[in-house]
Parts: sequence; C-alpha cells; structure tokens
Amino acid sequence: MATVIAERLVSLFGRGSERGQAMVEYALILVLVVIVVLVILIVMGNTVKNMYCNIAGSLNH
Repeated sequence: MATVIAERLVSLFGRGSERGQAMVEYALILVLVVIVVLVILIVMGNTVKNMYCNIAGSLNH
C-alpha cells in the first residue's frame, strides 16, 4: 500500500517539479537580464540621448 502511494506521489510531483524548476530558473534569468538592461539604460541613458541629438542635429544642417 505504501509503495502505491509513493509511486503516485512520484508520478504527480517528480517529473512536474523538474519542469517547474526549469521554468522558475528561466524566469529568474529573464528577470536578471531585464534588471541589467534597465541599469545600463539608466546609467547610459543621457549619454545615448546626447549622442542621438548631436547626430540628428548635424544631419539637419
């Protein structure tokens, strides 16, 4: 009886938890990438904006 219950628990949670774990890992990597991109945009934002304005201004002359 205990083996049947154990087998059912493994079949319910064993394989699914690995897939769920992988999804959580991918989500954490995605969140980390988004945070890095946001920090880079915040730090470099004014520099990129000024460079774009300089290029656009020189093209209009």
